Amino acid sequence: MLVSKNWLADHLDLTGLSNPEFDDILTFAGVEVEGLSEQGVSTDSVVVAQIVQTEQHPNADRLSVTQVDAGEGELRQIVCGAKNYKVGDKVPCALPGAELPGGFTIGETVMRKVESRGMLCSAVELGLGTDHSGLMILPPEWETGKPLHHFVENDTIFEIEITPNRPDLLSHHGMAREVAALTGRELKAVEIPSVELAPAGEALSVEGQETCPFYTAVSIRTVTVCESPDWLKTRLEAIGLRPINNVVDITNFVLHELGQPLHAFDASRVDGGIRVRYAAEGEKFPALDEETYELTATDCVISDQSGAALALGGVMGGELSGVTESTTDVILESAWFDPPSIRRTARRLNLHSDSSYRFERGVDPQGVLKASTLAAKLIVELAGGSIEGPTLCAGEIPSLTGTVTLDPARLQQLVGGAVSMEEANQALERLGLTPAGNDQWQVPSHRLDLQRHIDLVEEVVRVAGLDAIPARNLASAAIPSAVDARYDLELDLKKQLAALGFYEAQTIKLIAENQLRDALPLRPLHDGDIIRVSLPLSEDHSVMRPSLAPSLLSTASRNVRQGAKAVRFFEIGRCFRNAGGGKATDLEMDALGILLGGTTRPDFWNSTHDTGSDAFALKGVIETILPGTQVQLTPAQPGNFLQAAQVVANGRTIGSFAQLSPSRGRELDLDYPVYLAELDLSRVCVLRGDGSHVVELPQFPGSSRDAAMEAPADLANAEIEKAIRKLNEPLLVSFGCFDVFRDPTGEKLNAARKSVAYSFHYRATDQTLKSEEVDAAHQKMLQHLEKTLPISYR
Repeated sequence: MLVSKNWLADHLDLTGLSNPEFDDILTFAGVEVEGLSEQGVSTDSVVVAQIVQTEQHPNADRLSVTQVDAGEGELRQIVCGAKNYKVGDKVPCALPGAELPGGFTIGETVMRKVESRGMLCSAVELGLGTDHSGLMILPPEWETGKPLHHFVENDTIFEIEITPNRPDLLSHHGMAREVAALTGRELKAVEIPSVELAPAGEALSVEGQETCPFYTAVSIRTVTVCESPDWLKTRLEAIGLRPINNVVDITNFVLHELGQPLHAFDASRVDGGIRVRYAAEGEKFPALDEETYELTATDCVISDQSGAALALGGVMGGELSGVTESTTDVILESAWFDPPSIRRTARRLNLHSDSSYRFERGVDPQGVLKASTLAAKLIVELAGGSIEGPTLCAGEIPSLTGTVTLDPARLQQLVGGAVSMEEANQALERLGLTPAGNDQWQVPSHRLDLQRHIDLVEEVVRVAGLDAIPARNLASAAIPSAVDARYDLELDLKKQLAALGFYEAQTIKLIAENQLRDALPLRPLHDGDIIRVSLPLSEDHSVMRPSLAPSLLSTASRNVRQGAKAVRFFEIGRCFRNAGGGKATDLEMDALGILLGGTTRPDFWNSTHDTGSDAFALKGVIETILPGTQVQLTPAQPGNFLQAAQVVANGRTIGSFAQLSPSRGRELDLDYPVYLAELDLSRVCVLRGDGSHVVELPQFPGSSRDAAMEAPADLANAEIEKAIRKLNEPLLVSFGCFDVFRDPTGEKLNAARKSVAYSFHYRATDQTLKSEEVDAAHQKMLQHLEKTLPISYR
């Protein structure tokens, strides 16, 4: 939100309060000032000048050569590109050496062979508005040669981040009220004239009380719609708004003055009166942004008695009912709309405005009539005309606040005696609360966030200042818990994966329906297992993810499209599914997802051919993060993947492993093999234990033996490894497959069989083995395999 310091000064005296002090006061009170900018001209080198003569530039069609009187006793020649002036006009003139906003310094120059000694300025070039269409034409009574800052006030614009719980600060009066409470300065009252009220009749009907509990309308006749006066345009331009006409500008001014959104209808476009209703399903609404939106039956529409939509309640006015220069009669709307309803409509349509921003957070219900009365008064003053009849009211003003107890004992316990009860009571009164007896405080209607005792304590501390509260060390060391241990294990796991060259991804827990085909869960998914969002924000966020794989693949695809030659990502996150068969019980599981693909090393001048990552590289990563664990990949149904397997560690399934199919890879612009693994994080943490897996170096040498065997072509390596481990030979310390041979033609080997070669390494921990002992252990292993598996030795 942008706040003008000059505008703020209309509500309280800011004398002696510097910009840094203003910044500190708000920031330390929990209202963050994100930035500030100076508007206006403080230099004496920008002066009022009068155009005495102008002629066409001899070498440029779009330029003119002017002679201006800048109060120097002689005329100054300046080349100008604007066309909106005439001889005799007074305009701002930046003399050589003047520094304009943005750090631009004016000098003497030659433009198309014609000397130019300065610059005639527009409002935007001086930081005095948004109009850049031509020169800033000054009032004729301003004295020629006088510095411009003698006539035009400078301003400071603060950019302030307003938290969602403080909608009362979304106006200059609300911000002034906060500053007054924090500094003890007196807040000036906004003059609101008395107004006559009348119940709604035929001219106003409300059918959507849940969405619009209170609605008012006032009719103003014979107005003259024209350009706004300078003071009003200055106020709006200071906070980045473009003036439109006096009636529309007044509604915008009151919005930023009091925080209550208003809307003005051209009465000639209203047939028979105002009707607040729910939209018809599929109804089309042409909005002021020149777009047409399709509504649902939950949207609130402001229409006339014929049913023609005039506005989308609380969000935006209609294209056909807005105030224009031809408008003579106006109907002024001021209402209170239900925040969740407005938020739902605005987000579904992706249609946001200053009005919806405030209604979504909750405006002051007691401000509805105040804003309407002030706006009607200003319209009569600035646009003429007269108010016809009383203000029509439908519904009742919601009462959203009540009394809250401030417990003196608990307050003193929290502030350590730094704030007395008298000071606490004064702080609450400065914030607009009134005592209601028995330590009860009546909360004003604009402070919807004050609902508990601790809320009042926070307000007292904000006004007293955090520096006044003594620091106390009341905490003591806590015994490490299981949660702490789990956090440490996960952090160590992340560090290890990062050291292996992987990048951590953090993705949203919602995915699109079509991403379910990329899921790689621990067990197969059925339709009843999927948890779908009832009212998704978009189609891309309609399903609670049952797997990390879809998000990792989306991340990989995005990086490849940005030029990445390799993808190495991991993510630790939560996955969701029903308990199975569509049961209502939700099942949540923390998982570790790993994705690998592309080149294994960066390109450099003498690099050789890189075959890229493969399945064994990812299996090696899994073995690395599970030291001392026997990891196997057992084949599984591939589903939507090229190939798939279960990850088995120490004989227990801990996750899934798969290779992305080439066709899906092409859809994601992944033109090389991509491998994924998804592991149950809890089982991974158990297998990692405390992270210490230290093995002493062997003291005695070992000896290796090889064995080549013929086996059925469909005999899995996992079955052979399982048989080897089942023997549990005490001298066998490691083994591995180093060669596989198949002959599809059947000439050298039966096509239904394969030749597999294994290497076995034997070692004793207490002595150097003799050849006879190694041979005996090896023969025992071969006999066991031949007995257990359908193999023969070559």
